[in-house]
Amino acid sequence: MAKKQTAKPVDLKIKEAYIDFVLENGQEPASIYKFAKDLKMKEVDFYNHYNSFKALKKHIWADFLTETIENLHAEESFVEYSSREKLLALYFTIIEVLKANRSYAMMDLHEMRKGDLKPAFLEVFKKHFYKFVDELLLQGKETEEIMDRPVIGDRYAEGLWIQTLFILQFWANDDSKDFEKTDAAIEKAVNVAYDLMGKSPLDSMFDFAKFIFQNR
Repeated sequence: MAKKQTAKPVDLKIKEAYIDFVLENGQEPASIYKFAKDLKMKEVDFYNHYNSFKALKKHIWADFLTETIENLHAEESFVEYSSREKLLALYFTIIEVLKANRSYAMMDLHEMRKGDLKPAFLEVFKKHFYKFVDELLLQGKETEEIMDRPVIGDRYAEGLWIQTLFILQFWANDDSKDFEKTDAAIEKAVNVAYDLMGKSPLDSMFDFAKFIFQNR
């Protein structure tokens, strides 16, 4: 006797149908009413999950990051990574997730204006990113991989967000084989970020000056 297939959750059905429509038509549906009708569901079923197509797009992108983080935590060795290694893993894994959805991702990323630090479709994605990065920064400060400097130490997450936007746009425009240039860009960007956040000669000079002052 054949097993009865489990019905897809309504929110997943909506997301998949929306992505298919956008890819096939090059634009979003004309109305939520028509979109829901074509899915053989009531309009209210859509609104029970999302209040607009704009909100739906935000959750689609948030899902990309959620899937990425779940994949990372599924690796037993991930917990042993340094803060720097975890950020590298995040970027490499999000690119793998986006590769599987490149046609859709490209449409949104190519519409993103250069220099826009708050793309609407990445609003929920950004919140999840900050939560993940706050844990990395805390770990890095505890292990002294990252220096907790006055004033700018509270702005590290913002700097990493700008770096993330750079990586996403770089990947969207990368025409190298298997996105090799994006891999190189990720490594260089993360290394520069952690070199800047890590202990520098200036920190050593400050510590020495502080020591001298306290022991005059």
